[in-house]
Amino acid sequence: LNVSLSLAGTPSFIKTPEDQTGISGGVASFVCQAVGEPKPRITWMKKGKKVSSQRFEVIEFDDGSGSVLRIQPLRTHRDEAIYECTATNSAGEINTSAKLTVLEEDQIPHGFPTIDMGPQLKVVERTRTATMLCAASGNPDPEITWFKDFLPVDINSSNGRIKQLRSGALQIENSEESDQGKYECVAVNSAGTRYSAPANLYVRVRRVPPRFSIPPTNHEVMPGGSVNLTCVAVGAPMPYVKWMKGEQELTKEEEMPIGRNVLELTNIRQSANYTCVAISSLGMIDTTAQITVKALPRPPTSLIVTETTATSVTLTWDSGNPEPVSYYVIQYRAKVSDNGFQEVDGVASTRYSIGGLSPYSEYEFRVMAVNNIGRGPPSGTVETRTSEQAPSSPPLRVQARMLSATTVLVQWEPPEEPNGQIRGYRVYYTPDMHFPLSTWQKHNTEDSSLTTISGLVPDITYGLRVLAFTSVGDGPPSDILQVKTQQGVPAQPTNFEAEAELDTRIMLSWLWPVQDQITKYELTYWEHHVIFNPAGSYAVESLKPDTLYKFTLAARSEMGLGVYTQPIEARTAQSTPSAPPQEVHLISLSSTSIKVSWAAPPAASRHGNIVRYSLAYQAVSGEDQQRHEVKDIPADVSSYVLEGLEKWTEYVVWVKAHTDVGPGPESSSTRVRTKEDGNARLTGAPDLLSAPSN
Repeated sequence: LNVSLSLAGTPSFIKTPEDQTGISGGVASFVCQAVGEPKPRITWMKKGKKVSSQRFEVIEFDDGSGSVLRIQPLRTHRDEAIYECTATNSAGEINTSAKLTVLEEDQIPHGFPTIDMGPQLKVVERTRTATMLCAASGNPDPEITWFKDFLPVDINSSNGRIKQLRSGALQIENSEESDQGKYECVAVNSAGTRYSAPANLYVRVRRVPPRFSIPPTNHEVMPGGSVNLTCVAVGAPMPYVKWMKGEQELTKEEEMPIGRNVLELTNIRQSANYTCVAISSLGMIDTTAQITVKALPRPPTSLIVTETTATSVTLTWDSGNPEPVSYYVIQYRAKVSDNGFQEVDGVASTRYSIGGLSPYSEYEFRVMAVNNIGRGPPSGTVETRTSEQAPSSPPLRVQARMLSATTVLVQWEPPEEPNGQIRGYRVYYTPDMHFPLSTWQKHNTEDSSLTTISGLVPDITYGLRVLAFTSVGDGPPSDILQVKTQQGVPAQPTNFEAEAELDTRIMLSWLWPVQDQITKYELTYWEHHVIFNPAGSYAVESLKPDTLYKFTLAARSEMGLGVYTQPIEARTAQSTPSAPPQEVHLISLSSTSIKVSWAAPPAASRHGNIVRYSLAYQAVSGEDQQRHEVKDIPADVSSYVLEGLEKWTEYVVWVKAHTDVGPGPESSSTRVRTKEDGNARLTGAPDLLSAPSN
């Protein structure tokens, strides 16, 4: 509003009171506003006196530009008067006035405004739209204006937020706390002024304590890793959000965001807890996120052996880790072993039984925990010994020697697999070796490796067997050892073994006997009988390749020949064939092809399994007189077609048989001539030739 001010800043009215006609018991309001320099003071006068009455109220405008004189309730005669507004400052004084007429109910003229619908009590949430209704009638149609808390509503100063609708209703958009108050609608026409009953508008500010809508989550990170922690809180009013690590503030006070705060963590080396704090006038809340830096698990604790059998050990342990682990690895080894630890992988629980162990053996065990980083260090080791079992192998190197015609000395070595502490040995003996062992005579001895048995019948053959026993039971008996009850006659050789060394040689070995006065050994195999001087081994030479031989051996002293061993078998190694394929035939099939056929070498000359054949062929004349080879013809094939040859050309062909060791000799050269074109055959040119017979 542009106002021309005098040089001295004399007051000037910008709004003056207007004449009004009201109703007894109703309301009248006079509005007076002025400007000036300094700001003028407004006073109200009635009949030359300052207004003063309980029914008179002066309401100042917030900006100090003037006031409203409100009279309520109106009295017919007492309030009818001229009301004067004076604006005064140091530069001067100005006056303006308005007349008030008050009618009784029976004096109200036709057409006087009527409020058909006045505003009602309303509650609206802040930021929502509030509409205060008003409808009025009269003749002429009244104009509607609004008062709030006894001051006129200035629609122009609200930037369009407050509008008066054509119906007369007042619409307040995006309502604020300052919109709360007592509203009246006023209907004015030339007949008079009527006020509605007042109605309160309440603007409710939602008050919600803060809460986390997106709390931060726990994270596992690799050492040196990064993570973003997001924390979102809501409430009314919206809370500020900050981050803390223990007592340390991570968000600066002046940079504290509202509602959402993202904490960026990089190069994380240590596990820590981070606390998100949300603060509003209605309270403070916090929530904590755990950042765990992944690390190798710690060693398990309290490893103990809870149970042992002869072949198994049961272990239990505690995890030793606050975080869950993926699984455990058990490592174990025999104490006497030079080998490293054996492992059981993927153990899911903290109790496990390891089987497949050797009886009566000392073992050490340890456990490791595994997580998604890897294996942690091992626990401390525990040691235990498995329980005893009966021996699982017989005594070794059993030997016998006749001390007299009725007394035998038997000696042996402990079994390879005693499975416990050997408590003693039992020697079984009988002349009836085909009877079951339970019927044989028995002789027990303490844990000693030799014994004598007397009372034998002279001049017959006895069988001897020895077994070892532990506190748990008997082991298996040794093989039968035969001995003649003649003084000075050697016992059967023991540990008699054969091993093929070459395709023509087998090496025999046996145990050197105890103190027997042996003069010769006698060996039989096939139709051979060989006598040789005392020794612990013998090489049998000039044998056939790939042939099974049976050997039996006896020792002789000056007192006589001992018992022969049970036969043992050995096969000589394979060799190369000593003869070529037989019956090699050639047939000329065409001008460019020849069929070669043959039979295997004689069985006695094969010296092993025939595994393949090979051919060689060569033209006798023509451009290509090179020797050509066809290799790797399968052993079950007995013919082959040579193709791509020269026409009407004589060829020489050789065939060889192969074992795994190598090829045998070539067959004698065999010749044939390919045909002429069109299969024409020259007189006197045979197309079927055989190898010359050897």
